[in-house]
Amino acid sequence: MAMAAVWILVLVAVGLASAVPTSKHITTKRGCALYRFKSLSPRELAAFKAAKDALEEWLLLRDSSCGSRVFPRNRDLRQLQVWERPVALEAEVALTLKVLGGVTGSSLGAVLDQPLGTLRHIHSELQACLSARPTVGPRLRSQGRGRLHHWLHRLQEAQKKESPECLQASVTFHLFHLLVQDLKCVASGDQCN
Repeated sequence: MAMAAVWILVLVAVGLASAVPTSKHITTKRGCALYRFKSLSPRELAAFKAAKDALEEWLLLRDSSCGSRVFPRNRDLRQLQVWERPVALEAEVALTLKVLGGVTGSSLGAVLDQPLGTLRHIHSELQACLSARPTVGPRLRSQGRGRLHHWLHRLQEAQKKESPECLQASVTFHLFHLLVQDLKCVASGDQCN
C-alpha cells in the first residue's frame, strides 16, 4: 500500500512538473520550437541579402518618396511583454509576406523565392505556436489599448494608408531587423532583454 502511494506521488509530481512552463524556449505540445530561429543559416541570410539588395535597386528605379515609416527606428520587441512578442512578430511576418508576395510577379521573382519560402516557414511556426497557446487570447483582450494593440493597429493602418511602393520600401529596409533582432528575440523567450 505504501509503495502504491509513493508511485501516485511520483506520477502527480511528474505531471505537475510537465505542466509548468519553462523559461528556456517557447514550446508547446504541438511541437512549436521557435528556439530554432535564434539564428538563420549563412545560406539563408545570403539569400535574404541578395533579395534585399535587388529590392533596394528595384525600388530606387521606381523613385517614390515615402513620408512615414511603417516600422519606426525606435521600435523594439523588448518593449513588449514576453507573451506579446510572438503576436507582434507574426503580424510583422504576415505583412512582409503579403507585401513581398506582391512583388514576385516582377523580375524579382527568382531572387525572392527562397526568402519567401523561409518566411512562410517562420510564419507557419509562429501561427502554430500562437494557436497552441490558450493564454494569448484572454491576455490580448484584457490588454485593451496597450503597446501591443498600438503596434498591431499601426501595421493595419499602414496597409490602408501607404502606397504599395512605400510598403515595399518599409518592408525591405526592415527585413534584416525582423530576421536578426525580432526573430531572435522571440526565439529567446524571456531571455531576450
